[in-house]
Amino acid sequence: MVVSDAGPLIHLSQIGKLHLLKQLFGAVLVNEEVKIEALDEGIKHGYSDAEAIAQAFADCWLRVEPAGERLESSARKLAEGENISYADAVTLLLAVKKKAELLVDDKLVSDLGKMYGLRVWSTWTLLLEGLSREYLEMADVAGAIANLGKKKFRLNAKQAQEILDAAHTIERHKKSS
Repeated sequence: MVVSDAGPLIHLSQIGKLHLLKQLFGAVLVNEEVKIEALDEGIKHGYSDAEAIAQAFADCWLRVEPAGERLESSARKLAEGENISYADAVTLLLAVKKKAELLVDDKLVSDLGKMYGLRVWSTWTLLLEGLSREYLEMADVAGAIANLGKKKFRLNAKQAQEILDAAHTIERHKKSS
């Protein structure tokens, strides 16, 4: 099980790979704020990626997990103390509470998750894992870099090359196994 922030849901949906979450984790939990950002606001603005997210909710593998008052109170303190958004703080603490893995693209939240002892995924590490498990092909990773890397993530050439190098290493390993 994984608790996800809105960014990875939106990004994976934009490249048609949201299903990868179901393949890798089975169930994906989000908090109410993430649902609002990834689904409600997407529908309100007519974003096509929101349709895939809506279908994942309808299929019940993506679902909202109520945070509860105690977690919400702790999240407000964490958000203020660490200078992160309230939604990010709830996502992080929900993963801790559920003893789940964490899916975020924000470096600060990722680092905090690691400090809490969580296994942390990003959109990029998730795509590489999908490649490793043969859920994706090399072209999918390269396409994601082209579609997301330059527009959404502002990857520089070195970062894009590091991701491609990792993907090529995975491909070589699969061929030698």
